[in-house]
Parts: sequence; structure tokens; C-alpha cells
Amino acid sequence: MAKLERRLNGNFEQILSKIEQGILGGSVSASLEDSSFFRSGEAKCAVRVFERYSYMGGNRVSLSVTLFQGSVNEPVYLSAITAGGSQAMFFKVNTFGEEAFLEKLANLLD
Repeated sequence: MAKLERRLNGNFEQILSKIEQGILGGSVSASLEDSSFFRSGEAKCAVRVFERYSYMGGNRVSLSVTLFQGSVNEPVYLSAITAGGSQAMFFKVNTFGEEAFLEKLANLLD
């Protein structure tokens, strides 16, 4: 697993849209597997689970992205975690696909 956490400034919906479009448009094998959205008062939380084929790893990897904002005037918090990139049965080996998937997200945010 690889993890990325960031504190972002900007519009919640625009950040979410940029992530969705960037991930799905960045790989022919990328798909949005499922999503959730919660709201309580001004607080918002969006969860997206993406998946794509990793040519380097020879397997599929997933990327779970969670965005949270407590109120309109607060920053947006992002937590992104990849999984599924290992080919070994008992140890994590060859996690290139996970790291590349996470790097794609990091580049979108920069």
C-alpha cells in the first residue's frame, strides 16, 4: 500500500471533479468502481474508489480517495490509499503499480 495525504485550498466540488476527470482520463484501463457522498450541515465527505491495470506490475490496482471539508471556509482534506499491486502471496513485492497510480494523483493536485 501507498498513501498520500494533503490539505488543499479550493472549491470541494471542483477538486473532486478534477480528480475524477484526471484519473479516468489518464489511463485507458481506469474505471470508477464505486462512490459515496455524505453531507451534514456544511460538512462534506466524498469517497471514490478507482481501479486500473498496471502494465508494470501485470495486475490491477485500486486507489481509494477520500475528501473531507468541515465547512465552506475550511480547507479540503484528502486521503488517498492504493492497494492490490503486489504479486506475492505472503510479502509485498513489486508495488510499482500502486506507486505509479498514487503519483498520477499527486501530479493532478500539484
